[in-house]
Amino acid sequence: MMGDPIQLKDEGNKHFQAGETDKAIECYTEAIKACKDKKVLAVIYRNRSACYLKQESYANAASDASKAIDVDAADIKALYRRCQALEKLGKLDMAFKDVQRCATIEPKNKTFLETLRRLGAEIQAKLKTTFSTDSRVQNMFDILLDDEMETEKKERAANNLIVLSREDAGAERIFQNNGVPLLLNMIESGKREMILAAVRTLSGMCTGHKARAMAIIHMVGVDKMCSIMAVDNEEIALATCNLFQCINDSLTGGDKREYGKEEALVLDASKDLKTILLSLLEMVASKKVPGHGRDQALNLLSRNVPRANKKEKDNSRSLFTIDHGLKKILKVCGQVPELPDQLPMTENTQLIASVLLDKLYDDLMCDPERNNFRDICDEYIKSKIDPNDMDKTIHAINTISGLLQGPFDVGNALVGRQGIMEMMVALCASEREVDQMVAVEALIHSSSKMSRASFIITNGVSLLKDIYKKTKNEKIKIRALVGLCKLGSAGGDDYALRQFAEGSTEKLAKQCRKWLCNPQIDTKTRKWAIEGLAYLTNDADVKDDFVEDEPALKAMFELAKSTDKTIIYAVACTLVNCTNSYEKKEIMPELVQLAKFSKQHVPEQHPKDKKDFIDKRVKRLLKAGITSALAVMVKADSTILTNQTKEMLARVFLALSQDPKDRGIIVAQGGGKALIPLALEGTEIGKTRASHALAKIAAISNPEIAFPGERVYEVVRPLVSLLQTDKDGMQNYEALRGLTNLAGFSDKLRVKILKEKALPEIENYMFEDHDQIRQAATECMCNLVTCKQVQERYLEDGNDKLKLMILLCGEDDDSLQIAAAGALAMLTASEKKLCKKLTLVTTQWLEILQRLCLHTNPNVQHRGLVVVYNLLNSDDSELAKKLIESELLEILTVIGKAEDNPRRQGSIDAARTCLVKAMDLGLIKPFSSPS
Repeated sequence: MMGDPIQLKDEGNKHFQAGETDKAIECYTEAIKACKDKKVLAVIYRNRSACYLKQESYANAASDASKAIDVDAADIKALYRRCQALEKLGKLDMAFKDVQRCATIEPKNKTFLETLRRLGAEIQAKLKTTFSTDSRVQNMFDILLDDEMETEKKERAANNLIVLSREDAGAERIFQNNGVPLLLNMIESGKREMILAAVRTLSGMCTGHKARAMAIIHMVGVDKMCSIMAVDNEEIALATCNLFQCINDSLTGGDKREYGKEEALVLDASKDLKTILLSLLEMVASKKVPGHGRDQALNLLSRNVPRANKKEKDNSRSLFTIDHGLKKILKVCGQVPELPDQLPMTENTQLIASVLLDKLYDDLMCDPERNNFRDICDEYIKSKIDPNDMDKTIHAINTISGLLQGPFDVGNALVGRQGIMEMMVALCASEREVDQMVAVEALIHSSSKMSRASFIITNGVSLLKDIYKKTKNEKIKIRALVGLCKLGSAGGDDYALRQFAEGSTEKLAKQCRKWLCNPQIDTKTRKWAIEGLAYLTNDADVKDDFVEDEPALKAMFELAKSTDKTIIYAVACTLVNCTNSYEKKEIMPELVQLAKFSKQHVPEQHPKDKKDFIDKRVKRLLKAGITSALAVMVKADSTILTNQTKEMLARVFLALSQDPKDRGIIVAQGGGKALIPLALEGTEIGKTRASHALAKIAAISNPEIAFPGERVYEVVRPLVSLLQTDKDGMQNYEALRGLTNLAGFSDKLRVKILKEKALPEIENYMFEDHDQIRQAATECMCNLVTCKQVQERYLEDGNDKLKLMILLCGEDDDSLQIAAAGALAMLTASEKKLCKKLTLVTTQWLEILQRLCLHTNPNVQHRGLVVVYNLLNSDDSELAKKLIESELLEILTVIGKAEDNPRRQGSIDAARTCLVKAMDLGLIKPFSSPS
């Protein structure tokens, strides 16, 4: 006999409430079999649906809910259960419809509205990715390869492809949908926009995916990629260089993904890497490759051949490159653009080649490797020297110039070889101007390292003076002059050591400034005028004159912004000299006396190198527009912008930002933005100087304006790096002030500061003996305590953080008290548990609190009263009673009864609020007026 459905249903409900879903399902199933009443049946199905949901049996849950809905379309419980089951089954649009009906029936139900919003967002996100990426990819290619299609649509499609390729799913879709051959068709179109879009899409597809990168190399072919990089267009060369870089990173382990079973299919990449290396070396010395392509091939070698980290033991890539390509790189260094039939080059090509030679030589690990490098160079130069062929000979001398700008020791050893110096002398006396020019440049480069220049001084000075007097050619005159400047500034900034007679450095500098301002002279030659000033500005008289000459400064800044980036180093040297931002050696007075006594030479400081002169020079430079020139220089190609140059630019920025009044100009001309890359990479000294300048700017600027967009988050790490104990007090202090400003700005920035692990450092500085540093750290903490994570640290047991904050409130310094009491007010307002804890961590709490409330400074007093209110409001009746029984009641009454006063209104209102709270708690009687 069948059971009673109602009884079975009730029994099922009891089991369900007890959490026995299996038994509940049994009862409901029996009840369904026995039930004839449609409405009751619907309720049982609905209940069984709830059991299935609990058991995560979603298909059954949805099916049961549907049966209930068939009976009553407005059964809101069944509708919501079906919605939950469908969502779990991934049928988002159907689930969305159900919850939409629920929300129509009960428009105020928060659960329904929240689910509706969440599902809506999920559906949108899913639509974005699945709105059949396949058909979108196909559609984009159709638009791109259709000659009739309008340009605007094509550009949109090209950008969409690039964006799509940057996400793994999109990249895979393009790849699976025959994308690579279609991208090659776009490249074949020969149209710049098309080629760029295709190359950038390929870069996206190769990023971080070894298997796909290898497949693409084989489908496109390394030769094809090189030929794209050799198109005479700077943008295309750069984009292709980036593609090679993405491939290199993916093949050499920039790819960290787990491939699982696929791992076996990922081939060994070493063969492909070798092919790429050989092809790039081929490009370096090929006549068919234009300048930009050659620059990018050299850049790729510079970035990827020498070890990034000297701790790695394997320098085989450098050895392979030296064996297969050193002569090719030397060939580039030796080119003389003034002669016919040379390799096509940009203004920067030869310097990039010199930097590459330097990095390769620096990557060698033992003498035999270095000797091999020298021998190849030696043999190459010997093979080019031919007394009967001047063009070949000046190629050899120019190659030495290239080595002198790269691995100086190798070049210097070659200059000293038999016959080379005589060759230079012969070239200086030649009738051909190009011979003289190459020889003079080689002389200049060989005198850069002063200690080794004595050989050149004896031979070179008379040669250069001679040329300087005789030649009519400005180009040669300037170069000869620079050689003299270089030899003339051998003493550095030591006022007493001068190679030439008094006053001649100023004459030479005046001549350099004249050339610098002459627009009739070509850039390459005017650049040498800056080279001259880079040496002459070691002399304080020269820097002072130069900075007074605004047209000369502006001319230098314009050149610094030109496409010729080989100029940057000389400009940076000149600016370091003018701002005196080089390393200063501390001279101890006792040693000076001792040296004078023993007739030793003592370095002296020039009167114009004193602080007020330096400050004036900084103001002049800012007025002439130095910041925008620096901002352009920072963006130069990484190979030319060496770590040493970056360090000099960072030093100059720091010198410019000393006076708070000048920081607005620096921000307005893009200085804040330009400092970020300098603070993140380069030498340790350079990064510290740039971070320090950033801290100065961050301390007093509106972060949104100084560091627009997402950049503001990049500023946090450099500032946190200045909190380390090896940094000096001034750096710690300014970093804390910068972080305080950022922390007061937004919650996202506060979280970023915590992520960079700054909290323990900031807490340490709150214990610092130094008053200003302690105050800055406390102010920073005051801005951070609104963060949940920081509050949790104060709640934890076993630390003195809260005790320290209370004791800091009792210090004598107003600013420190304002910060500490402000932090305490926020902490006790946000965490009631801290109110109780505050009374347990130190016996002095009440006395300190009373002192705050009696303080003469309205800011301190107001914060103290807010803390009192928070304690009264903390739901701890014992604590409230204790406060009101102490002298605080009298203090509150006196302040609260005072007449309104705009200066102290905050305190008066806070005291009155405390008294009202005490009345609400029944601790004091309302004031009654005397009858």
